[in-house]
Amino acid sequence: MDPGATADPTAPSTLRKRPISVDTSRRGDGASREPARRPERGPSEARPEGEREEEGSMAVPAAARGGDLEAGEPMSPAGRLFRETHFNCYIVAAIGLGAAVDLAAARAGLEATLVRHPRFSSIQVKDDAKKHGSPRWVRTTVNLDDHIIVPCLDPAATSANPDQALEDYLSSLSTAPMDHSRPLWELHVLDFPTSEAVSAVVVRMHHSLGDGVSLLSLLIACTRSAAGPARLPELPSAPPRRAGPVHARPRPPLSAGLAALALWLWSYVVLAWHTAVDVLCFVATAWFLRDPRTPLMAASEGVEFRRKRFVHRTLSLDDVKFVKNAMKCTVNDVLVGVTSAGLSRYYFRKTSDTNNDRKKSQKSICVRSALLVNLRKTPGLHALAEMMDSSKSNGAKWGNLIGYIILPFHIAMHNDPLEYIRQGKKTAERKKTSLEAVFTYWSGNLIVNLFGMKAAAALCYGMFTNTTLSFSSMVGPTEQVDFYGHPIIYIAPSVYGHPHALTVHYQSYVNSIKLVLAVDDAQFPDSHQLLDDFAESLRLIRQAASTR
Repeated sequence: MDPGATADPTAPSTLRKRPISVDTSRRGDGASREPARRPERGPSEARPEGEREEEGSMAVPAAARGGDLEAGEPMSPAGRLFRETHFNCYIVAAIGLGAAVDLAAARAGLEATLVRHPRFSSIQVKDDAKKHGSPRWVRTTVNLDDHIIVPCLDPAATSANPDQALEDYLSSLSTAPMDHSRPLWELHVLDFPTSEAVSAVVVRMHHSLGDGVSLLSLLIACTRSAAGPARLPELPSAPPRRAGPVHARPRPPLSAGLAALALWLWSYVVLAWHTAVDVLCFVATAWFLRDPRTPLMAASEGVEFRRKRFVHRTLSLDDVKFVKNAMKCTVNDVLVGVTSAGLSRYYFRKTSDTNNDRKKSQKSICVRSALLVNLRKTPGLHALAEMMDSSKSNGAKWGNLIGYIILPFHIAMHNDPLEYIRQGKKTAERKKTSLEAVFTYWSGNLIVNLFGMKAAAALCYGMFTNTTLSFSSMVGPTEQVDFYGHPIIYIAPSVYGHPHALTVHYQSYVNSIKLVLAVDDAQFPDSHQLLDDFAESLRLIRQAASTR
């Protein structure tokens, strides 16, 4: 961080708010939920860019002292990890809308849904009276005035280059602090047209609230189908022919014969071997095994504190599915292959190697990504909607139940663009025959219990700093949906606060996929060129698949 940096003029420090509060603390069933009005307050004071709030400062507010603290739910080890200095992670999701933002409708929608969710109406509290007490989630009163933010941006900037103004504002959030005495989420309203949407909202959430899949599923549960305002959106179902991980496959019946039973038993031998290899690789990476130095890797320490830039590009889901069908693989296999191809194009251009023959003959470089895996079955949209409707836990599991896997990407130039897909399929199939994510989850919990959170955070920090990037993908609605009456044009989520200079995320919605990159603003001044490399790679792969 640069302690001498000044506040960014686009930083969300000058706000226009309307005060309203909704009490979601535990009450009797017949308690009233009438919003309580508060006096108008002035805008909050700005902090210098790059300054982050002090970690671990979870003082007990008056409203959360006494019995409420004891009744609070303990934070999971993964949730506590996201409060550590080097993993103070936030999820930020830009949502493009097809209509101007109706603030009254948005407030009413939030009051009826998101603020009723237990995590979004709780604060993190640690009882200072207990030396080794774990932080807990304690219900509190949600004041929407603290969470709905309408920044005062320069009208000249939003008119001259609205796309750049939106991008700059998103970037400014990566160094803006969040008040940990309140529930850790915000809705930023950017009510000006861009090249893709009439307006936009940005949801910023602390990662300790839950894993990325659960949090984005919760946002989708706040939407409704455009075809039926009372209906939750449709999500794609998993294809029936997809085999899934080896350990999830049932034992074949005896009628299938001894050969089928022997193959099933052998698959578990392979599972044990691959898990052992992956575990050794993971431990070595956490301690000393480092990726080769490339333009894609963080240039120096402290990247988790530096300003990030979030850029995105719309890709055709139909093109991805065409390649998937042609290569007889999955959508994720295609995305892994496209990522390898895009990173390869960027790498060879940045290294100024213009000799094509030399590129093609050069041995491939392996760079690795950290991939978070949600080990808990994500609650369905109906369960999440019911949880928000009742303002209570309905048995649906929630929280950070995540493990890590190390996913390799091969940097190489291939004569046949489809070779990237073959490599991607091979990589994905190999990771299905391993329990690496399960091991990292349970071993992480064991380390926390034996040596404390600092030791677990140190191991995770080693794993991240010795790898090159983060990678993730998520499935979105297959139909047009509305966000509190506003038609959604695109969904572009990402994450920041972890020790990587590059994060790649894919988010599907209707018939498109949003490629979202979160990059170190200083290290990747050509982030839009990197987006072009991904888009061109998909075009070439699609073209090769059509002539196959």
